[in-house]
Amino acid sequence: MLRGDEFDATTLTVYGLAVDYSKIITIESGKRSGKPCIRGLRITAYDVLDYLASGMTHEEILRDLPYLTEEDIQACLAFAADRERRTSFVAGETPVR
Repeated sequence: MLRGDEFDATTLTVYGLAVDYSKIITIESGKRSGKPCIRGLRITAYDVLDYLASGMTHEEILRDLPYLTEEDIQACLAFAADRERRTSFVAGETPVR
């Protein structure tokens, strides 16, 4: 069992809610150049994150992309949080873009 501040490769637990993105975020070398996609669809986790960053609400995303679910959006957020947690920078170095 994971505490709220622990992670594993596929599960993010925050505020007592466990989000397992391993069955939702998929990577296929021949699809979208191997970028992480949602359930094998051609929409990437980055696409959803970009929509959220631009100010779209979950409801707006689901209305514009009706084949997505709230769980898909949560999986994108969990995937990004887990990926960010694994990213480290050396003090004084400029992050790679």
